[in-house]
Order: sequence, then C-alpha cells, then structure tokens
Amino acid sequence: MDANSAPQGELTLRTLAMPGDANAAGDIFGGWVMAQMDLACGIRAAERARGRVVTAAVKEMAFAMPVKIGDTLCIYTHVERVGRSSMTLKVEAWAQRYLTPVMEKVTDAIFVMVALDANGKPTPVPAEG
Repeated sequence: MDANSAPQGELTLRTLAMPGDANAAGDIFGGWVMAQMDLACGIRAAERARGRVVTAAVKEMAFAMPVKIGDTLCIYTHVERVGRSSMTLKVEAWAQRYLTPVMEKVTDAIFVMVALDANGKPTPVPAEG
C-alpha cells in the first residue's frame, strides 16, 4: 500500500474521528474505520443496485497508519466488478490530518456486496443506465 499516492475511486463518505471512537492513546479503533468503510460500500452499492444491499465479505485489510482524534476520515469507493447479484468494490480509507491539508492512506480493502429483493433473497443487479 503506497501511503503517498492519490486516492482512487469516488469520495463516498467523510466523517470526523471523535474521542468516543478512540483508545486511551488517541488512536481511533480499527473497527470504527472498518464500519465507515462498510457504510460507504453500502451507499455506493445501493446506488448501483438501485435497491437494498448487504455486505457478503470483506477481503484482507491491514492498517498502514493510525487515524487520530480530530482527523477527517475520507472513504473512497469504486465498483470494480458486477456479477449477477453481487458487486465487488475497492475501498480506500484516507485520513485528512487535523487542521491540515495532509491526506494519508490508512487502509484499503475489497468488499463484496449482494443485492437483495424485498424478501431478502439475492436479486440481479440491474444493467447500468
């Protein structure tokens, strides 16, 4: 993971890292970062599916650096592949450091989302357009 490159994908979610999301050292919990990534994937996948989606899988995720209290967490998403009822999204989490323009890549992952019908069963993802 190259922490100094530019974000890839579309900015989907921005949120502020608050003290309630941190440990005693001021580092934001990895689970909170992952939850924000999941939210962003849900937004992007629901837009693409034009309906309800759920998270089916998260591929390997490793943290390159911490998010600190006061940082703005920026989540970028890109739909990499659309199957019959599933979508594979590349997700990147970047921290805009508190009161600076500095952006650092925190982690990335591949999320697999599945489109569901009104009964909670997998349903085909509609064609784009």
